[in-house]
Amino acid sequence: MELNLTLYQARVIGALIEKEITTPDQYPLSLNALTLACNQKSNRDPVLELDETSVQQTLDELARLRLVKEESGFGSRVVKYKHRFCNTEFGELQFSEQELGIICVLLLRGPQTPGELRTRTNRLCSFNDVQQVERVLQKLMERDNGPFVVRLAREPGKRESRYAHLFSGEVTEAVATGPVASAAAEPADDRLTELEQEVASLKAEVAELRELLEDLTS
Repeated sequence: MELNLTLYQARVIGALIEKEITTPDQYPLSLNALTLACNQKSNRDPVLELDETSVQQTLDELARLRLVKEESGFGSRVVKYKHRFCNTEFGELQFSEQELGIICVLLLRGPQTPGELRTRTNRLCSFNDVQQVERVLQKLMERDNGPFVVRLAREPGKRESRYAHLFSGEVTEAVATGPVASAAAEPADDRLTELEQEVASLKAEVAELRELLEDLTS
């Protein structure tokens, strides 16, 4: 499937996938609920401030692409929406739980390292370690009907490469597809730099957990 999703389209699909997994009792989503999900401050990058009109326009665009579907409950006047992006009965795209968790986070947050993906997919699926994340990423890069993700050039001073989804077109920072190099196997230029990056990663995880806690208590 060749897609070139806009930022808003990717956000809507990512939010629908996320809520289908994390709050199945409230799925499909009404326009209001979907707008709130798109504008959520946790697990979103960039954080958006979409109004319902913009979300409705995006839904109309995705409906024309056959990527979303309206669904109304019996006796309910509220129109609700569900994605048809993947894992549908006759759909082309079929992903495992772990593959879908990775794709969902990439749609919602943009390029991520394997370590970030392991942390940020914890409500969507489970990984035993970073190496398992890397193996799933490799599969997504090598699928016969793909690739669906691409590895980006490693940034200076970083221990891990980031990965981006390919549902919004080609990524100019992409490097040649090859075996995913484990972060533990990459030689460190400087031990101090490694420690600084580990501390920064831990701080990011703590900030993420605080955001989730605030959402739960609000």
